[in-house]
Amino acid sequence: MGSLDSNMAESVQFKPLDAQEFRKQAHQMVDFIADYYQNIESYPVLTQVEPGFLRSALPDSAPHRPESFETILKDVQEKIIPGITHWLSPNFFAFFPATVSTAGFLGEMLCACFNSVGFNWLASPASTELEIVVMDWLATMLKLPKTFMFSGTGGGVIQNTTSDSILVTLIAARDRALDAVGAENMHKLVVYGSDQTHSTFAKVCKLAGVSPANIRALPTSIDANFSLSPQLLRRAVEADVEAGLVPLFLCATVGTTSTTAVDNVEPLAEVANEYGIWIHVDAAYAGSACICPEFRHYLNGIERVDSFSFSPHKWLLSYLDCCCLWVKLPGLLVKALSTDPEYLKNKPSESNSVVDFKDWQVGTGRRFKSLRLWMVLRSYGVLNLQSHIRSDIRLAKMFEGFVKSDPRFEIVVPRHFALVCFRLNPYPQSRSADTEMLNRKLLDWVNSTGRVYLTHTIVGGLYMLRFAVGASLTDERHVVAAWELIMEGADRLLKGSTF
Repeated sequence: MGSLDSNMAESVQFKPLDAQEFRKQAHQMVDFIADYYQNIESYPVLTQVEPGFLRSALPDSAPHRPESFETILKDVQEKIIPGITHWLSPNFFAFFPATVSTAGFLGEMLCACFNSVGFNWLASPASTELEIVVMDWLATMLKLPKTFMFSGTGGGVIQNTTSDSILVTLIAARDRALDAVGAENMHKLVVYGSDQTHSTFAKVCKLAGVSPANIRALPTSIDANFSLSPQLLRRAVEADVEAGLVPLFLCATVGTTSTTAVDNVEPLAEVANEYGIWIHVDAAYAGSACICPEFRHYLNGIERVDSFSFSPHKWLLSYLDCCCLWVKLPGLLVKALSTDPEYLKNKPSESNSVVDFKDWQVGTGRRFKSLRLWMVLRSYGVLNLQSHIRSDIRLAKMFEGFVKSDPRFEIVVPRHFALVCFRLNPYPQSRSADTEMLNRKLLDWVNSTGRVYLTHTIVGGLYMLRFAVGASLTDERHVVAAWELIMEGADRLLKGSTF
């Protein structure tokens, strides 16, 4: 009994959420984070560790007794940070940016604070209704038609990523089509994208039950800047119809991952509308730029599509993960994805007078993510967000000018936004394999310095380097320093080159 009493006494003393202790530790954590941001340039951008580094540095099992907050923070500094590739570094120019901001961080703090599990309206009315408001605010900023807005006949929802957005719209399109042609014809459904459509598209199609043989990745060319040809789409659709197949879904892209190629939405939508194909526009990266009037034309024809998504976590300062999806006919999402177990039944939901976002997504639980966007939009306003986008594009244009000024380098595809695709090509008559090897060596050397981080892609058989401006802390001096480092690497390589 004594042992049991002792264990019970210890349990009574355990308080996982004590307001005063939270206040103390949260202040310490904020100081730690602020110091990290302030000193982030002291770390190599690309981590230098080897696989398995952390497992050998940590115990084999969780501690039996609690450890101090200070001890844990010390391990973060000494064991975790060395294994981080610093996406927030001002010298991070790889992939696409994952932008952050003070307002976004504070919104994330509120989201964690309330820990709302807003699967339906009643579970958290403020969570649902703020999301409705914020999605309409964003739609207005993008000049989307009323057919995509709650204030019109459509609506929007915050998904985790583009993959989720494509999956739920594809499922809605699939079910609509099967209602018309019969479930026994599932094997006849065909989907379309280009060879530049994000790799997640094929994965999502398989998850939705589309036969891999029916996933059309239509070829693009450098002559068309790697955008999807409406004429080629029409020919592919006509051939499939002739073969007795059922065209289902088209994923067009505004700002592809490799080169930010832009598919021309309007003529693609014309083909899709003619054949009853659900057309989704993925603008995960470039959609943020479309809040600026000078880039809105990339969304021309959006009124003719069925769904549209972009990811504010990439370029609109709102932290991962946050993908905004709008649909013209939310009822199709709800029909395909709704669940109605007895334990979730309630009068507001049964009255059909509220939105239950659990029926707009794959999962049931969902976080109060709209708080982050709400904080960003209110704290900075549209004008500052437009200025943020324009500043990044100005820096990318400056880098593009550096590349053009050096005859050893070339721009491979036109720059649309804040990504510059370029390569070192001092010997234009040399074999493409030699040019590729030279650029691989240049990339490896630049990244090995730890001073910047770039990535590459291969499009149309061409190996190229990608320089993506957009990290929240990046300034002009970082772009200048990155170019100087790239030139230094080129100098070193060419002095010892056998090409």
